[in-house]
Amino acid sequence: MSVPATTVVPPLTDELDIVIPTIRNLDFLEQWRPFFQPYHLIIVQDGDPTKTIKVPEGFDYELYNRNDINRILGPKASCISFKDSACRCFGFLVSKKKYIFTIDDDCFVAKDPSGQEINALAQHIQNLLTPSTPFFFNTLYDPYREGADFVRGYPFSLREGVTTAISHGLWLNIPDYDAPTQLVKPLERNSRYVDAVLTIPKGTLFPMCGMNLGFHRELIGPAMYFGLMGDGQPIGRYDDMWAGWCAKVICDHLGLGVKTGLPYIWHSKASNPFVNLKKEYKGIYWQEEIIPFFQSVALPKECTTPQKCYVELSKLVKEKLAPVDPYFEKLAGEMVTWIDAWNELNPSSNGAEVVKKVEVAPKKK
Repeated sequence: MSVPATTVVPPLTDELDIVIPTIRNLDFLEQWRPFFQPYHLIIVQDGDPTKTIKVPEGFDYELYNRNDINRILGPKASCISFKDSACRCFGFLVSKKKYIFTIDDDCFVAKDPSGQEINALAQHIQNLLTPSTPFFFNTLYDPYREGADFVRGYPFSLREGVTTAISHGLWLNIPDYDAPTQLVKPLERNSRYVDAVLTIPKGTLFPMCGMNLGFHRELIGPAMYFGLMGDGQPIGRYDDMWAGWCAKVICDHLGLGVKTGLPYIWHSKASNPFVNLKKEYKGIYWQEEIIPFFQSVALPKECTTPQKCYVELSKLVKEKLAPVDPYFEKLAGEMVTWIDAWNELNPSSNGAEVVKKVEVAPKKK
């Protein structure tokens, strides 16, 4: 008698949103269809709101443009960047799911060394559902992967690990370089597939790239603000960096984990290094002050939620970084606006002050 084939049910289909910032038709989704179609998409349209963005048939999605952002947030819309992929964080704001996966529209399905297509989303989910080990480094990398474990000498008291808040994926083909590196290595491509997932140790910062990223929205979402970038701002291409620095400091404070490594995506298109240099040059200079600032941040023990941590961090940004440039005083203000918007759209159910809930009515498919 034949045995019916078992259907593999994708994980977390009711608990995860895929957030995509874009200015173009989303034809790239066709390649991702086998992996993304069971999930809900939140598309944040940047640029001209009158332009029609075409989404392939069969996907369940919401689409927001700048008019929607202004309508939903009102005056608080000032915290959402325009003409920059930083606008993606609006999708984090309006999602009601436990987890977020965000990807850029020039990223395609990569293949592992055996030629097998990589389900990047499934790997992010695996990373997020297994613990991290930020307090002691395991030389076999992720001890929770099949075929690995804690090595001799690893403290048993730390083997339970901590909850993973962020899963940071990598890229084959076009590496995520800054403009000066792009200019001196215009033909360089990344073909190195490293089959590893690592926990980034507590107290160590890292350059977070937003093009292939998963995170636990309930635990760290309020810290995933991609800053003020793009139109009308003196800096660009540091949106994900800013979010990463803030989120890592807060993860360290709250005892949460951050992983990097697998999964890989195929990054198809190199952006113009001269345009990038114009966007980045102040950031390249400022980060020599920004990094020591984040390395020295110490949040008070009273900060027990990501919202409280982020508001406290905004105060420190205003105090310590505003002397570097007035931009940081403005950014600190919008960090608070972001938290106000987060609390308004995501009212707490634990007895906190009840705020008026804004009606969110996106375009749906």
